[in-house]
Amino acid sequence: MIHSPRGVEDLLPQQTLQYQWIEKEAAFLFSLYGYEEIRIPTFERSELFLRSLGKETDAGKQMYTFKDKKGRSLSLRPEATASVVRAYLQHKLYGDSGEWKVYYMGPMFRYERPQAARLREFRQIGVEAIGEISPQLDVEVIEIGAEFFKKIGLANFHIQLNSIGCKRCRPVYEDRLKEYLKLNLTNLCSNCRRRYQYNVLRVLDCKKKECQLTIKRAPVIGDYLCEDCQNHFKKVRTGLRDAHIKFSIDPHLVRGLDYYTRTIFEIVSSLLGPQATICAGGRYDDLVEELGGPSIPAIGFAIGVDRLLVALKKEHKELHPQYSSVIHIATLDQEGLTVGYCLARILRGQGIRTRVNFSLKSLSSQLKIADKRRARWVIIVGGKEVEEGKFILRDMESGHQEKIGWDEVKHLDRRLNGNG
Repeated sequence: MIHSPRGVEDLLPQQTLQYQWIEKEAAFLFSLYGYEEIRIPTFERSELFLRSLGKETDAGKQMYTFKDKKGRSLSLRPEATASVVRAYLQHKLYGDSGEWKVYYMGPMFRYERPQAARLREFRQIGVEAIGEISPQLDVEVIEIGAEFFKKIGLANFHIQLNSIGCKRCRPVYEDRLKEYLKLNLTNLCSNCRRRYQYNVLRVLDCKKKECQLTIKRAPVIGDYLCEDCQNHFKKVRTGLRDAHIKFSIDPHLVRGLDYYTRTIFEIVSSLLGPQATICAGGRYDDLVEELGGPSIPAIGFAIGVDRLLVALKKEHKELHPQYSSVIHIATLDQEGLTVGYCLARILRGQGIRTRVNFSLKSLSSQLKIADKRRARWVIIVGGKEVEEGKFILRDMESGHQEKIGWDEVKHLDRRLNGNG
């Protein structure tokens, strides 16, 4: 037997319904804020991600990379922002007026050690807003994330906020941080000693206990922000308070990708332990220019859908993905099967989800199947019912049964919708 590769999983029908529900709720909410869906390629030229993420970031090192038949290096997408910016530039959308606001959904791929809610193929939902520097846009993006979690019923989440400055003020802080860490290198883990060489800010992201004491005593970037960054961050905080959005400042919060600037944030669940982040994002005001376009600011976030579903289950939330068959047609013999399929065509023509039994199992077995499939109604059809032209309609919730004729079947949608 051939099994799936390590780090990927099958989403069976009931699980798929949960993902569909999450995606449907996200699409509706994002559209309320004026965001439209974009569908990006599953793989891109490797250069795109190496330039945007940085070769030495975890995401950059964990890419699934391969060569095509002409020897060109391609990579499965480890995240979506770079692809969205590439599409923005390739289609010259920067010539349009106003912001370009989009959302995306789909799988991402990173070769990392599989663990709970952290697989090699994982699903993300995110938004990107390109073309506006206003701090109010930062507030809107963070608000969208918070409103989405409220909408789906997640209770235990918290917003952490920071500013990591811009290319004018951040180098000053990085030099100061390096000076401090140089005196404490022996107290850092091997991974942080490596990060110290290529991206010193990433040291602050380490969750290992051996590094936490050193990190807590490190200088904070808020003390080194230039005047523009200070004013921007102040307006973001004021805007969030005006919108009654609760948050806390984490002065050592950084993101794991090189392209971030100014406002960054994480939305975390207290129920997930070390892997607490369910949404993360921030500004990337230099990325459009770094990928060959004009100097245009941008901001966005990504939600880890797999991790979000774990958080919802830990809160014992009912996920509401009840998109199973509304009606199950139980056929008792060959004649019942022939007529039952005719009934199904009529019901489907009314937009009613209908499942037909083809196996001619016993009625009790079919009722068990219908209950397992969460069908609300069962129509029982056998030779006797065909002869009478009356079929048994059973309410699976109450157990009530009654007989209905062809005319009632033709208008059953009205009854199921409470209109007759």
